[in-house]
Amino acid sequence: MKRRETNDEHFLQTPIDDAFRHTDPWRVMRIQSEFVRGFDSLAKVPAAVTIFGSARTLPEDPLYKAAVETAKLLGDVGFAIITGGGPGIMCAANQGARQSGTQSIGLNIELPFEQHVNPYCDSSVEFRYFFVRKTMLVKYSQAFVIFPGGYGTLDELMESLTLIQTGKIHNFPVVLYGTQYWRGLLEWLADTVLKHGNISAQDLDLMHLTDSVEEVRDIIVAAVHGQSDRPEREAASVQQTARYYANRPTES
Repeated sequence: MKRRETNDEHFLQTPIDDAFRHTDPWRVMRIQSEFVRGFDSLAKVPAAVTIFGSARTLPEDPLYKAAVETAKLLGDVGFAIITGGGPGIMCAANQGARQSGTQSIGLNIELPFEQHVNPYCDSSVEFRYFFVRKTMLVKYSQAFVIFPGGYGTLDELMESLTLIQTGKIHNFPVVLYGTQYWRGLLEWLADTVLKHGNISAQDLDLMHLTDSVEEVRDIIVAAVHGQSDRPEREAASVQQTARYYANRPTES
């Protein structure tokens, strides 16, 4: 398969020829246009949930079937479904959205190897830059559902947790599906990251862990309708983070 250089890759290259250094300020115009196109395309999207997971998950995998059912259940209670628009779990979620009749949206990303939008997207937007796409995924979602995945999935998970922890987004459920898959990560966070003082105990409460597609739906519905302890969980994390920085010794 032929590999092509992407806009992201070219943008992040360093060092680069001096001639290209002078084009970087103008690249802002392209980035701006991508933000405008994304905002314009998604401005009328109703309440939505973004579903993440591996692009490598095959249709015969139980996780694929669970993603289909999760999206369908969320669609049945009125949520649009947003994914990265690719194969695997993304395709499964868009398939479930299609089955429910809700809006099925794919936000595709330019990659070195061609990734086509899956056939279950009713609408799609293609992005050149990961950071623009990630902004859209957060801005137009009321919750994230995270199925087992790789680096890209972990990237979205950690960014969402950071935004919650620092008070940038509010009442935003992050639901991990697959206890066996995610347990090791949660144990590492508790046994290593927390013990080293790099997060607070309250930060571990920002994630919900389940093996039930019905529970995924119920967690999100309860949060959106103000019937959960989600705001209290988030406030405790934000307050503890603020307290740490307020009491941190100043460097001499």
